[in-house]
Amino acid sequence: MKKISTYLILIVAITLTSCDGYNKLLKSSNYELKLERAQQYYAKGNYVKAMALFEELIPVYKGTDKAEEIYYYYSYCNYYQGDYGLSQYHFKNYARSFPNGKHAEECLFLNAYCYYLNSPAYHLDQTDTKNAMAELQNFIDQYPESSRIDSCNKISDLLRGKLERKEHDITIQYFNIGDYKAAIASSNNFAKDFPESRYIDELMYTTVNSYYLLAINSLETKKLERLNLSIESYLKLVDLYPNSNYSLKAESIYESCKKMKSNIKTQ
Repeated sequence: MKKISTYLILIVAITLTSCDGYNKLLKSSNYELKLERAQQYYAKGNYVKAMALFEELIPVYKGTDKAEEIYYYYSYCNYYQGDYGLSQYHFKNYARSFPNGKHAEECLFLNAYCYYLNSPAYHLDQTDTKNAMAELQNFIDQYPESSRIDSCNKISDLLRGKLERKEHDITIQYFNIGDYKAAIASSNNFAKDFPESRYIDELMYTTVNSYYLLAINSLETKKLERLNLSIESYLKLVDLYPNSNYSLKAESIYESCKKMKSNIKTQ
């Protein structure tokens, strides 16, 4: 009985699809009718059918006064179906093809926004994140008076936060696996790229600790230099962040560095 019911539902669905004449419309050469029906499907949220019709109409109406709107709706069909990679491409292509079109600003913004929607979790590859930031900046440069500037800045902050978190974790990972030179270099680069980050004092402490651990395992000829660098990094940390949660740990390393230095001098 259940199989019969399922079969009947399928027959009804096929019948309804056929009744609206869609398959017949696809074979038709009446492009005006196709455009009218595509717009109707779009208005009803049936983006699959609308997109198929708009896609066919793009080359037909190329160079006419209808080309711009057809391509605009076609781009949105991809967007509403969640294909942000394709919709990003088409929104940008619209902005290039119709730079003076009434949707040019909107489409250039949506191009960047689609990159943002495709931006993955911070620990994954951040190519789309960086592309989104570049496209948002491109939009700001082209439309500095746009009402979308605030949205661009907010989205850029979110994207920048992902890059910040990823670089922070990479630095800590270098330290945890004992690659102290890489941890120091990564920490220094992080400070240049994200000078206002909430992780700065943590990574400065990582630098203090990294120089100290390098000194412990160094040849005698390099030990003093690395102890001095650890002390220098500690003094910079407490100067910039006197209330850091890492101050006590860093101070302990500082005291150890001074003792090691005094032993070197008395040898």
